[in-house]
Amino acid sequence: MNKILSHKKILCLLLCLAMLLPLSACGESRMVQSQVFAMNTSMTLTAYGKKAEDGLRAAEGVIQSMQNMCDPDLPTSYAYAINHADGQNVVISAQVAKMLTTADTVYKQSGGALELTIYPLVKRWGFEDGKYYLPSEDEIYADRALLCYDQMVLTSFPSTGGYAVSFPAGAQITFASVAKGCASENAVDAMRQVGVKSGIVSLGSNIQTLGTKPDGTLWTVGIQDPNNLSTYLGVINVGETAVVTSAAYQCRFNASNGRVYHHILSPVTGYSVNNNLLAVTVICEDGTMADALSTALFVMGESRALNYWRNYGGFEMILVTNDDRIVCTKGLIDNFTQTVDSYTLTFQE
Repeated sequence: MNKILSHKKILCLLLCLAMLLPLSACGESRMVQSQVFAMNTSMTLTAYGKKAEDGLRAAEGVIQSMQNMCDPDLPTSYAYAINHADGQNVVISAQVAKMLTTADTVYKQSGGALELTIYPLVKRWGFEDGKYYLPSEDEIYADRALLCYDQMVLTSFPSTGGYAVSFPAGAQITFASVAKGCASENAVDAMRQVGVKSGIVSLGSNIQTLGTKPDGTLWTVGIQDPNNLSTYLGVINVGETAVVTSAAYQCRFNASNGRVYHHILSPVTGYSVNNNLLAVTVICEDGTMADALSTALFVMGESRALNYWRNYGGFEMILVTNDDRIVCTKGLIDNFTQTVDSYTLTFQE
């Protein structure tokens, strides 16, 4: 079973709340659902209309394909090939190239906050297999010395539409911060190609919507309260987009030194990110980008995350802080509704 994403967003942090539509035996409001377990996550796929079953089969195929591409323990996967290439070129698919280029963009714009070659550290801490471990300073130093995403060489071959990538010898990558976003994006596209006009893909904390609800209204997505996982701190109304959350509570453990460590690691320190953020939600049409940004912005912290949004734009976000504040970007003013009064809500310009 793929374990690449076991350290990231395992809990279902976002739940689509607007699925209570009248069902009929046929027509555009007819709803069909399927449950899939992949990428170590329980997933729910929903499609409406006459092509719903075809759409779900197509989406399931895409998700399985993405799992097979990204599992670092699967000898036939691209992740495995890259991690055992010893510095040589590896021929990759268009989906893998999309994840790498998206991560590279965010890496450069964020000053290295998103680092796909952090896999040795992820394994060292036990977030890959659940066998948690508190590394020594020397072990962290050795694993940090392998960080090298800035040395990736990605080559495209326009005549064939192919791609190849190389990293320095010893580099090991993880697609954990982009794979679910890419999978959900491609799953929705597969549904669209077979004729589905309305649907939603819930891959754990990655939500991707197709169109609007059959009646033309917006989807309503709940944002989980990091201080009370049984409730939602608010809801947002969205059209066709991705909604992705990264949070400190998704995978964590109590270490022998009495401290709690979580799966979002800082490339700078090699330890769990320690800033004022509890959760980051990104709303963006590009699912792969939303996935990448949710991790990078969490690593960056509140101030740098807001500056990133102001400088680059193209997305909206919700930050939840450890001093009980909800910070939303201005594009959500008309679409976010707070449902828990224990937080102070602000909108940033």
